[in-house]
Amino acid sequence: MMNAPHNLHAAYNETFAALAKAREQANVALYAEEEGTVLSVSAGTARVAGLPGAASEELLVFPGNLYGTVFDVNENNLGVVLLGNWWNLCSGDRVKRTGHPVDVPVGDLLLGRIIDPIGNPLDDKGPISTTLRVPLEQPAPSIMNRLPVSVPLQTGIKAIDALIPIGRGQRELIVGDRQTGKTAIALDTIINQRTTGVICIYCAIGQRVSAVANVIAEMRTHQAMKNSIVVVAKGNDPPGLVFLAPYAATSIAEYFMKLGKDVLVVFDNLTHHARAYREVSLLLHRPPGREAFPGDVFYIHSRLLERATHLRPELGGGSLTALPIVETESQNISSYIPTNLISITDGQIYLSPILFSLGVLPAIDVGKSVSRVGGKAQLAAYRAVSGQIKLAYSQFEELENFSRFDSKLDPHTQQTIDRGKRIRACLGQPQLQPIPVLEQIHVLNALSLGVFDTIPLHFMHEAEICVRNSAPSINKDVADQILTGKDFSEAQQQELRTIAQKSISHLKEKK
Repeated sequence: MMNAPHNLHAAYNETFAALAKAREQANVALYAEEEGTVLSVSAGTARVAGLPGAASEELLVFPGNLYGTVFDVNENNLGVVLLGNWWNLCSGDRVKRTGHPVDVPVGDLLLGRIIDPIGNPLDDKGPISTTLRVPLEQPAPSIMNRLPVSVPLQTGIKAIDALIPIGRGQRELIVGDRQTGKTAIALDTIINQRTTGVICIYCAIGQRVSAVANVIAEMRTHQAMKNSIVVVAKGNDPPGLVFLAPYAATSIAEYFMKLGKDVLVVFDNLTHHARAYREVSLLLHRPPGREAFPGDVFYIHSRLLERATHLRPELGGGSLTALPIVETESQNISSYIPTNLISITDGQIYLSPILFSLGVLPAIDVGKSVSRVGGKAQLAAYRAVSGQIKLAYSQFEELENFSRFDSKLDPHTQQTIDRGKRIRACLGQPQLQPIPVLEQIHVLNALSLGVFDTIPLHFMHEAEICVRNSAPSINKDVADQILTGKDFSEAQQQELRTIAQKSISHLKEKK
């Protein structure tokens, strides 16, 4: 039984290698002499005639080693999306078929690498020497091949792991205005997987080169690149490459998932993806709909995110977790693309620009955020301590607005507001500093049981550090029960409360 994963991996690789070789031989035999002609060229698209046997999504070869994929199949010509520098392409140029769809290299050799959506390396580590390639477009696993989402994916962020839990195989949307910390949450989640065995794929879709470089630099600084792959479609790339980027990242992730591994994919962001699809669709004269997006813009995202799942054990038992990011304008969460994605995903994490401007980081609006998987993908200890925190925080947010109009508050209301301020301070967290599960539970348990109620608000950060530093003194049996997902009894909660109280006793007398 110990050799089963290795044998599965070897058989999987042999199958892909055999398919690639057979496909190459078939291409030479069937498609070498079939050529077409470029009729017209526009910004990143072309019209081609003379390839009657070409199929939708088939890869075509143009002069200068330029590739394109069939986007529209009409009676007299083909609409082709170009996947590279198209400026030297002219009408009358010859086009050849390849006989296979657009594909991307896969395998362990991609770990630690930076590639474009068709597998070309973008780093300085040389070519990717693998013969294993898979198509970008693949059907999602059937319902009968899926398992319920039950294993947590720890982000290292207290507010998410406690109040908006994410499970392996889930699709959780990160939504908010520009510059509210959406990428920061995804980056923290990737960094937190350094020791979990989860393979991370960061897909940059239409981002500025400087922004992508900063993300990669942080991943390298925090030793997160060794188990990660970065797929990049830059903002100045042809719209066809930008459109294909998330499908390439998902195909790479599915390869590892089918080997029984857990994979996390971050799509940053799908707003740019929808705009690239709108651009190529309008250039190919597809009819526009709402906000000039084609009518099937919902379908391109649903067929992408439906590939995230948790497979049955006989199929490897791996999982693919998707964290798509979408950008809103002026907090308009009900606009076209965000509402489409909210209806596709299993919940959303909403980032408020108001909280961000107030310095509350991460700027997560707990009231507008939800996880539809919920406690089913959460350790029992989180469920034991987070319920009261979420209720108290919701009450605080309602009272906070009203308290601004009245300086005289009754003692109970004032107590609720004071407690809510401490919860907000405790849920705050610096970027790039994910917190281990045991330390999170220790802090949240102290918060839930009122340990911080007597601490002055401006000492909350120091008190939290003291409680976290006291986590190693927790009884090993209790710690093991917490980390393995067993029930967190009231006696154990009180035991941790006593440890927390001792760790901050020196702060209670400070003013």
